[in-house]
Amino acid sequence: MKPIVVIIGRPNVGKSTLFNRITQSRAALVDDFPGVTRDRLSGNAVWNDVAFTVVDTGGFAGPQDDPFAPQVREQVDLAVAEADLVVVVFDGRSGVTPFDREMVDRLHDHQGPVLYAVNKIDGEEQEQALYEFFALGMKQLYPISAEHRYGMDDFLDALVARLPRATRGGKDETEAGQIRIAVVGRPNVGKSSLINRILGQERLLVSDQPGTTRDAVDTRWTVSGRDYRLVDTAGIRRKAKVSARIEKFSVIKALRSLERCDVALVVVDAAQGITEQDVSIAGHVEDRGRGCIFVVNKWDLVDARAGAARRVELALRDAAKFMAHAPVVTVSAHTGQRVGRIFPLVNTVYDQYMTRLGTGRVNRILEEAVTRTVPPLYKGRRLKFYYATQVSVRPPTFVAFVNAPEGVHFSYQRYLVNQIRQGTGLTRTPLRLIFRERSGRIDFGDGKKPARKPRRGGKS
Repeated sequence: MKPIVVIIGRPNVGKSTLFNRITQSRAALVDDFPGVTRDRLSGNAVWNDVAFTVVDTGGFAGPQDDPFAPQVREQVDLAVAEADLVVVVFDGRSGVTPFDREMVDRLHDHQGPVLYAVNKIDGEEQEQALYEFFALGMKQLYPISAEHRYGMDDFLDALVARLPRATRGGKDETEAGQIRIAVVGRPNVGKSSLINRILGQERLLVSDQPGTTRDAVDTRWTVSGRDYRLVDTAGIRRKAKVSARIEKFSVIKALRSLERCDVALVVVDAAQGITEQDVSIAGHVEDRGRGCIFVVNKWDLVDARAGAARRVELALRDAAKFMAHAPVVTVSAHTGQRVGRIFPLVNTVYDQYMTRLGTGRVNRILEEAVTRTVPPLYKGRRLKFYYATQVSVRPPTFVAFVNAPEGVHFSYQRYLVNQIRQGTGLTRTPLRLIFRERSGRIDFGDGKKPARKPRRGGKS
């Protein structure tokens, strides 16, 4: 699981600009008007080969006329509690304010590492602005300019040096051999009810009020001799639909559960149909390379005449084409209808998720694939695939060596992935296919094996 870095500070100090700089994106909305960022935003970053997640937050104080200011402050407090490292950003141009002092005071009891950065320092001659901030009591300050990149290298070096190393499946998370299942979905689709039905008892709080579950709750269970760890997560909402700021904090907890699971059950409300947010949640699962099962819940509320289940599956396939490998099962947590089918599907997905193939078999599939459909031209030259091998599981990940990796169009990549699926039977798990540059003798580019060179001093 990647460490989480949370950026906090009063409005308009440049938190979103720093977020964009660290994540090398423009995902955060940036404006000179204070209080632009209310919802928290997360993104991935890598520095010195250390991967971590960055979270941008709303301004700690908030404009006086902002009715959401108290909720934003609560949101910031919750984000700090969840963080592996906190970055406090000050404004080097405007100097210390009472809000800065209050923010530092609130962090005195924080147990985790905290870095203090003074932003809008565009050069060495402006570093004298730091002296005022030392009065707040910290021993070290980092002068930076998120906009112009001044001081960013030293700041990021210090940041990653204080991060815990990413973990996944360590002894502290779960026992060996357990299948980790994350139950995710929009609020009020019946996630807790589903787990209660699976467990056969009221282990989790259930309510008709959306957002009842705010923390991820792990539950161990054994079914037919196999061990599982079930994670019930808070519902993931669209930002526009979240009015209580505390509920947005649960999104990070849900994403954390995806970081440490093997198979995700994406729960969909059959009565409401497939929504954009269902597809977005499935996208989070796909981005993290986790196994996936679509669980269409509340089937007892649907007119399930002939063909209804097939129509729902087709709607899912059309809306989430990138998840064509994910099984679909229609259930009712209320009545127990077809809930018993979930664990056999989990076992199938997990077993494929953990499959490792021999290099010879992978190369035979690659050779047949490029013979059947010759690779396209790139810059006037035919792409040549030399060999391929599987490099990891969770999910099965393959590396194919090619003369021009940048020339492999996504459509041909998709074709090769489908050929691997057909050739191996791995139809229920995500697959990863990576291209790397390499020259060699094994050339499948023209559909022919290379002629063997004669041995020195011998016959061909």
